[in-house]
Amino acid sequence: MAVKGKVVKKKVVTKKKGVSRSAKAAMSESPKGMTFVTISRKGEYSLGVKTERGILDVKAASKLLKKKVPTLIDDVIKGGDQGLTALVRAALKSTKTKKVFLDENKIEFGPCVTNPEKLLMMGFNYRKHAFETNTPIPASPVLFSKFNNSLSGHKAVIKLPTHVATKFDYEVELIAIIGKTAFRVSEEEALSYVFGYCTGNDLSARDLQMKTSQFLLGKSLDGFAPVGPYLVTADQIPDPNKLKVECYVNGELRQSSNTDDMIFSVANFISYASQHLTLKPRDMLFTGTPEGVILGMPPEKQVWLKAGDKVTTVIEKLGELKFSFA
Repeated sequence: MAVKGKVVKKKVVTKKKGVSRSAKAAMSESPKGMTFVTISRKGEYSLGVKTERGILDVKAASKLLKKKVPTLIDDVIKGGDQGLTALVRAALKSTKTKKVFLDENKIEFGPCVTNPEKLLMMGFNYRKHAFETNTPIPASPVLFSKFNNSLSGHKAVIKLPTHVATKFDYEVELIAIIGKTAFRVSEEEALSYVFGYCTGNDLSARDLQMKTSQFLLGKSLDGFAPVGPYLVTADQIPDPNKLKVECYVNGELRQSSNTDDMIFSVANFISYASQHLTLKPRDMLFTGTPEGVILGMPPEKQVWLKAGDKVTTVIEKLGELKFSFA
């Protein structure tokens, strides 16, 4: 249009293309309804998702479908979905993705969480386990820790350090994986801080554990925290304190209980711990073991784990964790 003899160009306003706020929020939220695994190849880890077509190799699918998504479980826990749900749906629908779905029986597994800052353990948290070990019911949670060197995965072969110990024991445990930073959270809101759950085993060298008043040495041996194979998102486990837990040694049932026998619930554990220290995404909370461990048996019946033994750890809705010893 013209103003006082001058030509004024009309400004054209265009909307910038980009991701809407709602879309960004969805991208940062934790994925729902997913079961994750860690694929191990030549010592390197990558993300897998369990589907009806097999284990989706996320890294390979991302490259094939040209969709940028996180390819490590640590990045999913810290950063949220980031397009992962959309990738899984696209891969399942496509007829060109056959090669990116792997046979679960043929893959090598890593720990379902590979790099937690903390492995926080709960001792004597099942009533019947406290009774079998002649331990008074604790008035507050008994906490100790392991280190990352203890982590191992499904189908691992764990070398027993027989040069320093002989009394090796099993402990089936439900593990809660923290999904967002938690400090001084209430018991009522505690479960909303959980990313997911997995099956684990708190292997223990009892002679080292009982050698001093500190449990650490007997608990933190290499590979003594096998976890997996699956990390199941929390929305699929509405009540973690109503899950059947079992442990088998060479096919013989040794432990059979339910998480409803816990003295301190998962929510209580999270809330209590968060009053004292900051829980961070990827932290693993081992919630204790039920009765049936070798330590709880009469001395004449205590036959400790040895090379060649095979252990299967089962938790309802979370799958079977298998490992053996050398």
